[in-house]
Amino acid sequence: MAVVTGRAQRGDGPASPLEGFGRYAGPATLLLSSLAGGPKHGYALTKDIESFAGVRLAPGTLYEALGRLERLGLIEPVASDDRRRPYRLTPTGAATLQAHLADQRRVADLGLRRLATGWSGG
Repeated sequence: MAVVTGRAQRGDGPASPLEGFGRYAGPATLLLSSLAGGPKHGYALTKDIESFAGVRLAPGTLYEALGRLERLGLIEPVASDDRRRPYRLTPTGAATLQAHLADQRRVADLGLRRLATGWSGG
């Protein structure tokens, strides 16, 4: 049984490809956000994510997420002169990331508003 969430649940159009990632949406969001700054290979992605998010992706998590993002057409490999395999964001990946982050922003803004106006702390 599939659980429908986000845009599809609200009737706002098709669900984001990241919605199917479930608990793996976090690494996917981090990777897409990193690649929004330009093409990077695995190690550079790991270091960039660590610098802006304070999260270190394990190699298995990193390469599994990269594979899924590539299969979905959200990222693509870039030609390289050495053994490293850099990736870049595709136009579909950029649009997906923008929609996903906008959804996350709405949730974060709501939570912050509710904390500011209704939470009593006890």
